[in-house]
Amino acid sequence: MSDDEREEKELDLSSSEVVTKYKGAAEIVNKALQLVVKECKPKGKIVDICEKGDAFIREQTGNMYKNSKKKIERGVAFPTCLSVNNTVCHFSPLASDTSELEEGDMVKIDMGCHIDGFIAVVAHTHVVQSGPITGKQADVVAAANTAAEVALRLVRPGKKNKDVSDAIQKVAAAYDCKIVEGVLSHQLKQFVIDGNKVILSVSNPDTRVDDAEFEENEVYAVDIVASTGEGKPKLLDEKQTTIYKRAVDKNYHLKMKASRFIFSEINQRFPILPFTARALEEKRARLGLVECVNHDLLQPYPVLYEKPGDYVAHIKFTVLLMPNGSDRITSHPLQELQSTKTIDDPEIKAWLALGTKTKKKGGGKKKKGKKGDKAEGGAEGEAMDASTNGGAS
Repeated sequence: MSDDEREEKELDLSSSEVVTKYKGAAEIVNKALQLVVKECKPKGKIVDICEKGDAFIREQTGNMYKNSKKKIERGVAFPTCLSVNNTVCHFSPLASDTSELEEGDMVKIDMGCHIDGFIAVVAHTHVVQSGPITGKQADVVAAANTAAEVALRLVRPGKKNKDVSDAIQKVAAAYDCKIVEGVLSHQLKQFVIDGNKVILSVSNPDTRVDDAEFEENEVYAVDIVASTGEGKPKLLDEKQTTIYKRAVDKNYHLKMKASRFIFSEINQRFPILPFTARALEEKRARLGLVECVNHDLLQPYPVLYEKPGDYVAHIKFTVLLMPNGSDRITSHPLQELQSTKTIDDPEIKAWLALGTKTKKKGGGKKKKGKKGDKAEGGAEGEAMDASTNGGAS
């Protein structure tokens, strides 16, 4: 085996050190999410809450591997976003933005953390209110959550990406909701947040992905976005885009001084993973980012919208396809849901009844229940009877 092959082999889940780093990143991002959920109150300023999420991840990862001989990169893998109501994704405003949360807002929280490039991402939907979520808001959260539970059971070795796309659309339809088009669930690898193996949320003629089969020791970010509307999000204002990722395979000699300055800073501070323009000096960034994007040096993550009045729910989790079964390492318990729908479809019930662990002879030791396990187990009951309290703490 060549050095390259050995290097490649060591960097998947067959290495216990890699598993430890994924789980370490997951533990931090789960705690960061918990902190952000607590901050989601009426009159909460969105940019301040996003900053708190990112600051927590930077602080916690900064405390790890301090004495390591080898420099280990660690920190934010995806900036904290708070997308409200019919906003679908990627809302992480600049410091000058004054948007605030209001009572009854449905907030999608999306964030990611990495240790040594091993990434754990999570997204969660929270309604700014006390008491149970009801009506259409409950339906769309239940749709996203049940679809996530089904996906967890179908993203496993031997299954195909198309099986997952078809299943999540069927689940959403059972709640009178649509899975949002254009959302991709990616395989995760070291320092790669958008790996080549993907699950397409909705297959349509414009978006095609290669057929792929899941394999043991792979890691996926399973990304489910459901809407009470048409599920065809639109870009309304390019100026709202604040999250970008360096397109590492592209080069261009920038003409403007501001662009060259910003691009040099991005290359030094954010060479691979997504970052927020908030981290750059605002006036200069506004000028410089445009030229960088126009010449494909940066990949933008646009803020997308459904129609006003629509509700959008987002659940994303990171799953490790371990030899003993699927290990969902990121999650957060949902609020109590009082959905107007119940699941009667036998195929969906059969999917939800599937286990996530591979049965081994001799019944190994039972692991202590983690928060993620609780959310995973609790949500199954919720999917069967959406009026119950689905794993809420």
